[in-house]
Amino acid sequence: MANLRFEAVTAAFHKRPLDIVAPIERPSEFFARKVFNRQKMYKYLPSDVYEKLINVIDNHERLDRSIADAVAKGMKQWAEENGVTHYTHWFQPLTEGTAEKHDAFVEHDGKGGMVEEFSGKLLVQQEPDASSFPSGGIRNTFEARGYSAWDPTSPVFIMDDTLCIPTIFISYTGEALDYKAPLLRSLHAVNSAALDVAQLFYPDVRKVQTNLGWEQEYFLVDEDLYMARPDLMLTGRTLMGHDSAKNQQMDDHYFGAIPERVQAFMKDLEVQALELGIPCKTRHNEVAPNQFELAPIYEECNLAVDHNMVLMGLMKKVAHKHNFRVLLHEKPFKGINGSGKHNNWSLATDTGILLHAPGKTSEDNLRFVVFIVETLMAVFKYNGLLKASIMSATNSHRLGANEAPPAIISSFLGKQVSDLLAHIEKADKKDLFTLTDKKGMKLDIPEIPELFIDNTDRNRTSPFAFTGNRFEFRAVGSEANCACALIVLNATVAEALTNFKKRVDQLESKGEDRTSAILDVVREDLKQCAPIHFDGNGYSEAWVKEAKRRGLDTESSCPLTYDRYLDDESIRMFESTNVMHENELLARNEVKWETYTKRIQIEARVMGDLTMNHIIPVATHYQSQLAKNVENMFSIFDNDEAVKLTARNKKIIREIAERTQIIETGVEELVNARKVANRIECTRERAIAYHDIVETKMADIRYQIDKLELIVSDELWTLPKYRELLFIR
Repeated sequence: MANLRFEAVTAAFHKRPLDIVAPIERPSEFFARKVFNRQKMYKYLPSDVYEKLINVIDNHERLDRSIADAVAKGMKQWAEENGVTHYTHWFQPLTEGTAEKHDAFVEHDGKGGMVEEFSGKLLVQQEPDASSFPSGGIRNTFEARGYSAWDPTSPVFIMDDTLCIPTIFISYTGEALDYKAPLLRSLHAVNSAALDVAQLFYPDVRKVQTNLGWEQEYFLVDEDLYMARPDLMLTGRTLMGHDSAKNQQMDDHYFGAIPERVQAFMKDLEVQALELGIPCKTRHNEVAPNQFELAPIYEECNLAVDHNMVLMGLMKKVAHKHNFRVLLHEKPFKGINGSGKHNNWSLATDTGILLHAPGKTSEDNLRFVVFIVETLMAVFKYNGLLKASIMSATNSHRLGANEAPPAIISSFLGKQVSDLLAHIEKADKKDLFTLTDKKGMKLDIPEIPELFIDNTDRNRTSPFAFTGNRFEFRAVGSEANCACALIVLNATVAEALTNFKKRVDQLESKGEDRTSAILDVVREDLKQCAPIHFDGNGYSEAWVKEAKRRGLDTESSCPLTYDRYLDDESIRMFESTNVMHENELLARNEVKWETYTKRIQIEARVMGDLTMNHIIPVATHYQSQLAKNVENMFSIFDNDEAVKLTARNKKIIREIAERTQIIETGVEELVNARKVANRIECTRERAIAYHDIVETKMADIRYQIDKLELIVSDELWTLPKYRELLFIR
């Protein structure tokens, strides 16, 4: 019987990149070709309808359903001109993915035929089966009704022959069953709170917008090799596999020349993404072999989240075309970098960026300090909740290892911003410190121009770092929906800003002038949030001890971290900002605990199957070959010489026997541990059991398997090894 591993390796070696013909147009000419954006709205909608719809998008006005039919008619005309035959409400349930049900543009014409039709009613609202998506108990199987409702702020787009309409997804009783609904609420909350504070400095400001720039990291593996690894296929990561002798230790992959096959994939992906309005900007090799990154230009937060969800689906589709598989799991390979999705978050008014510090006036600097400090207040007060927002069964493997930030939330600010805050806290109120523009650095090389140095350095171990005019939330996982973290961040910042404005108003009502009142409150908050500020090495053991001393959340158990959603303070915060209610939070935690359990449960079952069907048979087969060799040696040589000549093989035979016995016992214990955990009725306690017991037993089994990989004959080993998986040819 042929070894499928070697067939897969051979097939991968001989693959060549597809010839991707570049579009004749420049990217700016085909950008958003498949999006019903403002340009197309203007062309296909009556002028009065266009104005009303733009008012909804720009000014958060409630949608007048009377214009829905006209909008639907214009959308349908544009879609049919582009070969579209179906439409779908595209939403983001609590599965971390997206959902869609396609319907054709057809209705009976009453004369025995059919007519293409798409009404405003179908555009605005539909009824998916709410009982078939995770709901955390809000919906029972016999209570199936739920609603998807059009989100006009995110433009519809065409995917293949289908018009995709971004929507929220709620239950029959009104609770959010998705990520978009609470994200939109959080954006309204932070806009309202930030606007009130911004107007303390600039009365002409009318709107505060949250911007997001995500950086999507991912792995590519050859499709044939992927198909020969059942663990990759079923869990998204390798459950076993010894380190390759060479992986990322030479630092030669990062920013290196992009492999030809990968370049063809990236080119194809970018063209299709740009047509969907996703403003792809950056592509490069990441640190680990086979790891890459794609990043867009910053966008409004809601649209950016939608674009990231579209892109993750598109990546998988395009990769398959190029004989690749995309791995979005945060830690598909042990011992090398995992993949994150850094969320660059900022606030911008209709007149400028609130987190930008030009250093020209004291008023500008004070405004800058206020928004920096109140963001830090939010991160400090809810550091455990923010960690819970990025925790998952998959991301917990990544955090704290190989350049990923640790599972302790802290914020890096850099020397200049730190100095500014220290000065604000201690200096006389009349002596405001000015943050300078970028400084120049002259090099002793005449051909190189003067470099401009940023006001902050970068700290790769900081989960929440200030990087110039934004905060970079680096702890978000590559597989995650960005909205999960941003809902928490937006809501907590909204609360901090609301509290800040309330206290300033109180001081002003007592006769204190505004600048003095602002400084008093800022200084008070600076002292309170000081523990969250850390510019040092987040990987050091000393930091863990120091973080505990500061009162920061250092819990590393994923199921226990989810408890932070249900703290009294968290529930009060979510309800006061109108982002989520207690029953929604309770339901989401049920979903999180259940999802965690199922991920580990699947991994444990796959590991057991692979161990008994691949590893043990291969190891014992090799053991038998060695035993036959030993037997033959004694038949050829005299006893003393045969003893010497067979010593190595006997040692290997014994090691295989010992390790396979440990593995078989471990698998039996793993199965029993699952059975015990599965009998636990409480969702939370069951998840804790899977974390504390089942995962630990899996790690013990893996250690023994990885040792066997080093001693069993390479020609017998059935699973592609790291040295084959990690280097695209």
